[in-house]
This record gives sequence, structure tokens and C-alpha cells, in this order.
Amino acid sequence: MMGENGFVVVLCTAGQTEAEKLAEALVTERLAACVNISPVRSCYIWECRLCWDGEVLLIIKTTADLVEALKKRIMELHSYAVPEIIVLPIVDGSSAYLDWVSGSVRSAQ
Repeated sequence: MMGENGFVVVLCTAGQTEAEKLAEALVTERLAACVNISPVRSCYIWECRLCWDGEVLLIIKTTADLVEALKKRIMELHSYAVPEIIVLPIVDGSSAYLDWVSGSVRSAQ
């Protein structure tokens, strides 16, 4: 499931204010090295109703060994009943950047 090199990107959507709080918590708690926040427009069905919402997408860079702790923290902080949490392996990248990611997060315990 996870990239062989041990790095992942986690995608999560939220409202702007909530996304900033999530990003700050994940970075300051060293569960993520970096979180990009970008506006998106989401179309989905919720409770049998078609919904269109303006949200922001959090693009979270971290290590595979922190995924479970990161997912748990998102679930604790997120206001959505079913927040989007999608984990994608990083199959390759700049070694200098990946070294920075590794050094910016805590070790899983």
C-alpha cells in the first residue's frame, strides 16, 4: 500500500478555517512536514442529496509510519462525519526534499 521509500501524500478536504487549524495541528505536532491548502469545488451525494460545495484540499506530506497517527488526529479534529482521508504513496521525488520531510516529522512510536 505505501511507497517503498516510506513517504506518502494524504489528501483531505475541509472548510478554509478548519483546514488551516488542521494543517497547523498536523505540522506543529510533527505528524506532517508540510500541508498545502488549495481551493476546490466538490460534487458528491450525501444523505441522498446532490451537493456542490466550495472546500479546500489539504495535501499533506508525511512518512508512511505516521499514517495511522495522522488519520487518528484528523478524525479527532475534523468536523465532518466522514472526512476524506486518502493516502497515496510517493514513488519517487527529490532526495533533498524527501530528506527534509523525514527530518521534519517525528518518528512513529
